[in-house]
Amino acid sequence: MTDPTPATPDEDADETPVETVERRPRTALRTTVRWLQRIVVALVGATLGVLLLGRVEAPIGPFDATVAFTPATTGGAELEIPPLGALAVDAYDGPLRLDVQLRRVDQLRAQALATDPSQLDGVVDRVSADLRDAVTELAWRTAAAGIGGAALFSLVALRRRREPLIAVGMSTVLLAGTAGLGAATWRPEALSQPTYTGLLVNANSLIGSAQDIVARYDAYRASLEDLVTNVSTLYSAVSTLPDPSGTGESVALLHVSDIHLNPAGADLISQVVTQFDVDGVLDTGDIVDWGSPAENQTFGWIGDLDVPYVYIRGNHDSAVTAAAVAAQPNAVVLDDTATTVAGIEVVGAPDPRFTPDKDATGATETLEESGEQLADLVDTLDEPPSIALVHDPKQAPPLDGLVDLVLAGHTHEREVSVLDDGTRLMVEGSTGGAGLRGLQGEDPTPLSCTVLYLDPATGELTAYDEITLGGLGQSEVTIQRTYVDPLPTGDDEDGGDEDGEPTPSDGPTQGPAQPTG
Repeated sequence: MTDPTPATPDEDADETPVETVERRPRTALRTTVRWLQRIVVALVGATLGVLLLGRVEAPIGPFDATVAFTPATTGGAELEIPPLGALAVDAYDGPLRLDVQLRRVDQLRAQALATDPSQLDGVVDRVSADLRDAVTELAWRTAAAGIGGAALFSLVALRRRREPLIAVGMSTVLLAGTAGLGAATWRPEALSQPTYTGLLVNANSLIGSAQDIVARYDAYRASLEDLVTNVSTLYSAVSTLPDPSGTGESVALLHVSDIHLNPAGADLISQVVTQFDVDGVLDTGDIVDWGSPAENQTFGWIGDLDVPYVYIRGNHDSAVTAAAVAAQPNAVVLDDTATTVAGIEVVGAPDPRFTPDKDATGATETLEESGEQLADLVDTLDEPPSIALVHDPKQAPPLDGLVDLVLAGHTHEREVSVLDDGTRLMVEGSTGGAGLRGLQGEDPTPLSCTVLYLDPATGELTAYDEITLGGLGQSEVTIQRTYVDPLPTGDDEDGGDEDGEPTPSDGPTQGPAQPTG
């Protein structure tokens, strides 16, 4: 029997839309999830590709460098200079940061640069061109690595034939957007305002304007070449002065300090050692600026002196620096220890600080404690030493009355004084003219050193010659001879010189010398 009331067309139409409406939300949800998967897979694959392959090895000036793009939240660029630290520049925004790491110095390129000063004129342009070529190559390689990584990871993760093509399209858009964002937010003015980390944190305060220093150093170097090579005129100026000991048997020791990596300071030391027939050199520290291994390659001149070289660390010298000095065949590094130079006993203590590393932590003894520790060493010796070496004059007070003569540096200003209990404190200026930072002021810091004359039998200081090379704009080289009276003792009937200060001699005490060109 059939139904006498068949369905009308309107009733059939009402049933079909209900099923369709129920399927649409599910289909839209599946589509959204699938595209989110594709985006995530493409992003992860591109990131892995960039991390694994987005780098190039390239020469940049005298350096071999690694240039790479690495994922970051702020973009920008970072230059790493091991072991000194790094400098970062907020030059652009984006998800990729440009990292440049200077790995090592190429010996052949560096030697060519050092032996041919004319190459210095175009070194900035060559470095810029090298870096530009490296970044261009890196950009193409990073694009290929990102797109390839996205395609490969999409094939492995989603296992559909068409997915790699979709991932290629997505990663291309992603990389193009990254490049566009970097170009749109490019800030060239940020290049002049880098942020320093590691040992470079105080580079600006120590070196100042690099452009100004380079401009001044050209003239300064030319002036010093004339001055240093004519130190022999100094010797002729003092050769007529009375012999300090009266017997011609004085021990001559050269006191230097704060060379700060200045080659002109090393040249000055070599000339004085030769011309003044010096028996040994006493260095009270700061031979370099940063205490890094790279600086320690310059100490060959110490071994060429052919006289004992006694050294203590300054606050700019690291343990690595001290080890490099000690490796020279004629060098002795004092670290609360004693040595003998030409019959004169010398003790010395390093500066307990290492100021280039602002991140250094841990308990460090104070300057006074360092001096007290050296004083304890003096108490253990059979006879008091003739000379004590410290870097900072603040280390000297605990030695007052225990040692006749204390030598120091650090202040870059020459000063001679007598402490309360009779110990003479001689603070040297800067034998290196304070390094490059000495060019910052109106007049560069002069180069200075002092030749000490001591009685070989008693070790007492009898006279000293203060040698000074004028800075930029000054052509004068001067030497001043000072004769030293014995320090006062309680047995003196007339009290002697109560202050124990040097007294003028009957002979001339100053001999200016002009370079002969």
